[in-house]
Amino acid sequence: MVKKISSKDIKDWKKFVSSNEPIKNKDIQIQEKENFFSKTKKIDLHGCSLEQANAKIENLLTKFYKENVSKVIVITGKGIRSNNDKNPYISKDLSLLRYSVPDFLNRNENLLKIIKNITKADIKDGGEGAFYIFLKKFKE
Repeated sequence: MVKKISSKDIKDWKKFVSSNEPIKNKDIQIQEKENFFSKTKKIDLHGCSLEQANAKIENLLTKFYKENVSKVIVITGKGIRSNNDKNPYISKDLSLLRYSVPDFLNRNENLLKIIKNITKADIKDGGEGAFYIFLKKFKE
């Protein structure tokens, strides 16, 4: 079945081909809208002690919650360069930030009120050396 092209379609095609107007990429517009509605921030805890990391994350999460940030990427590192294996009195796992920071978050009642969910990070955001915190919407 062969369809005949209408004169209107030919006219529209000629107008389109002769136009110097750039073609809009609809995918980019959708991505911009998604980013507009969801704010993402990062917290890098490399080089922090356990106490510094806990204080930093508590302060920043409270601040981000008030700014209506919906997703926080927390970068802890994998603990590969940690010197904990040299001290027999320190746990090799629990003293690493990648384990202790989520534990701190799950025990902090004030932070649990503003946290919706904590999940593993994608490889592009740090994989095993990072995790996501999804915050609830701020209500004044």
